Amino acid sequence: MEVRAILRDMGISPRKVRLVTEAVKGRKVSTALELLRFIPNASARPVLNLIKSAVANAENNYALDANELYIIQIVADEAPPFKRMRIASRRGPARITKRRSHITVVISDEYDLVPRDYKKRHHGR
Repeated sequence: MEVRAILRDMGISPRKVRLVTEAVKGRKVSTALELLRFIPNASARPVLNLIKSAVANAENNYALDANELYIIQIVADEAPPFKRMRIASRRGPARITKRRSHITVVISDEYDLVPRDYKKRHHGR
């Protein structure tokens, strides 16, 4: 059974979030949560809370055991950016783009749904 959680309009750029999400793809949820507690990036805390939310969805709505869940997919997509103007020297306004991201996490209790690339990287279960 696949369970999904989505975080929208987070104020960190998708490029920075992908550094954190690549570290936990394909891992067991308990391992990923421990790993995220020690990653010093600013985006680790929101990703940690999002995975906890997905686990809570699995426990409450589908009666799945949290110790048997795997991260099947975690994606950081680009959200519509905030566009601001700033005065630049001699040439008038310069555009500032404040990038945001949408993060989607999919967890499941079936290890077979984990993509093969991630299984090789994390050496099995």
